[in-house]
Amino acid sequence: MSNEKTKAVLNQAVADLSQFAVVIHQAHWYMRGKGFLTMHPRMDDYMDEINDHLDVIAERLIIIGGSPYSTLKEFADNTKIADEIGTYSKTMEERIAVLLKGYRYLKDLCAEAIAVTDEENDHVTQDIFIGFKADVEKTIWMLEAELGNEPGL
Repeated sequence: MSNEKTKAVLNQAVADLSQFAVVIHQAHWYMRGKGFLTMHPRMDDYMDEINDHLDVIAERLIIIGGSPYSTLKEFADNTKIADEIGTYSKTMEERIAVLLKGYRYLKDLCAEAIAVTDEENDHVTQDIFIGFKADVEKTIWMLEAELGNEPGL
């Protein structure tokens, strides 16, 4: 049984989660405006959650015989999450929109990973991505609610 697609999607998640942690950190450092007192500390929670998922995913990749990306160059070369230079000019709503874009991408990556792991019969990895997807969907719901929107899942 080959698990090359599973290894590839796990490593994609390693690159994307590493990049997204930086995106969240940038939001944390550069945010200003209404909601700051609530959202600024929440960014720490989001970074912790992303880093926890990153560790589980990288370790799973190692367990099944893969080699996780582990350099900034590898993360940058392989991520599909864009970055940009930090600026204080974004509104709180614009910052949340950037985060939502990243979380929605991760939701779709999880869906892809669930399909790949089903195809390759790796139900342990599939379970990891199912749990991760549930966490991401909850965060999307909360961020959309902060903007006064439905989650749109």
